[in-house]
Amino acid sequence: MNPTDPSDEPRIESLSAITLATHDMARAVPFYEALGFPLQYGGPQQAFTSFAFGSSYLNLITDTRGPITWWGRVIIYVSDVDAVYRKALAAGLRPEFAPANAPWGERYFHITDPDGHELSFARPMR
Repeated sequence: MNPTDPSDEPRIESLSAITLATHDMARAVPFYEALGFPLQYGGPQQAFTSFAFGSSYLNLITDTRGPITWWGRVIIYVSDVDAVYRKALAAGLRPEFAPANAPWGERYFHITDPDGHELSFARPMR
């Protein structure tokens, strides 16, 4: 390894998983299933649940330490933003707004999970 060669630097290659805290796994799991996340491990009665999609995972972990406050946003690319939006509405969920074309070149909408985590479903416009 040559310390002056930038090709020797470690690279961020991909996102493996995002883990979100929940106070109520029995409420959170059906929310994610209603949006189409495939359950890989755990479930409504477990302390840890994992949903697999593509080569990534969205994990939920039970946290009873206190209120969960807003921390940011998870942006999830999907094949059809409008179809995911319709799926959310059909499940009785309430996205923050209808899909919109952003000036930065994505079509997207936001929805907040039962614990206040903001999810953005998006697709690059080409």
